[in-house]
Amino acid sequence: MSKVDAFQIAPPLPLSRWQSTWRYLFASICGAGFWIATFYNAYHLNFRPYLAFDLVLGVISVVSMRWRRRYPLAIALLASAIGGVSSAASGAVIVTAVSLATRRKWPEIIPLAVVGVVASVVYFETQPGQAALAVSIVFTAVFVSALIAIGMYVGARRDLLATLRERADRAESDQSLRVQQAQATERTRIAREMHDALAHRLSLVALHAGALEYCRELTDDEVAAAAAITRQSAHDALHDLHEILGVLRTLEPNSLPERPQPTLTDLPSLVQEAVGAGTRVRLVNRIGDLASAPDAIGRSAYRMIQEGLTNARKHAPDTTVDVTLSGTAGTRMVLEIRNPLRVGAPIATPPGSGLGLLGLTERAELMGGQLEHLSADGDFLIRAWLPWPA
Repeated sequence: MSKVDAFQIAPPLPLSRWQSTWRYLFASICGAGFWIATFYNAYHLNFRPYLAFDLVLGVISVVSMRWRRRYPLAIALLASAIGGVSSAASGAVIVTAVSLATRRKWPEIIPLAVVGVVASVVYFETQPGQAALAVSIVFTAVFVSALIAIGMYVGARRDLLATLRERADRAESDQSLRVQQAQATERTRIAREMHDALAHRLSLVALHAGALEYCRELTDDEVAAAAAITRQSAHDALHDLHEILGVLRTLEPNSLPERPQPTLTDLPSLVQEAVGAGTRVRLVNRIGDLASAPDAIGRSAYRMIQEGLTNARKHAPDTTVDVTLSGTAGTRMVLEIRNPLRVGAPIATPPGSGLGLLGLTERAELMGGQLEHLSADGDFLIRAWLPWPA
């Protein structure tokens, strides 16, 4: 495929009524001026039948301008040929020659230049009292060259403006696409945050509601405690939902969610909350200070642990979940969440979207890390590797 010039020829824009009118007026007035000058200088105000014929040809050339955009080369050559015998056609010759030159096509310009020069020389040499042949040739060549130069300049300027207009439209379109893409990306991220946050809260509600439904031997204090935890979890879920939807409604293309996001420093609270809900959790911290991890890594690790605890509470509520954090700055953080697979008949679990682990895998890959989940040796394991810059 050939390379396309940045200033490739643009199709001429449609002319307004005034733009079209002044071209006809210019051709008519200019032709009339040349005809009067010929009548006065060459024929000394003695009207001859040739002058009437000259005037008729001038009218025909002006009328033919109507089709100069549909047949530019043919009309320009016709007007130039008529100009070889008619001074009244001079205005039409100028307009059609400039119009053709705006196309900047040398296979069209060269024939026009040849016909124009020959026709002009013939006209000057056939009129009475004209200058020498050499003078006529020089004047004609300069005149035709000037018309072609003006037309090519107008065409180049028109193509430049068309290119700039196209670039502006493309830039505006690209900006609109970038805004839409940013909005879609941000909404996807918020949806993932919504899943991570609400799934954890609602799993607690379902767990304690199930305990109230199936455990008939609970004391009044135990029922009250379970109801209180259920109410608090539902309240926290509604609070999170309100914050997330508020951000979603007021989302700006380049803005980030304003709600505070958890990091590894909030991990003890998450574990304590899970333990309070009846999940047995063993946390092994081999990285030392949880605040030493960058917020982005800490937030991702927190969401992965939260999703792991939620899955364990859904599918194996009577097992122990082992959470292990290891790694050092300058290498990577390794996160493992392991719980035994449930033995025996499955129990009714809250419905899930099946997208939690998929979202965590995507989160890890976007950070340049990796996440896997598998069943091995009777355990369900989530293992993640996250880059930890020095």
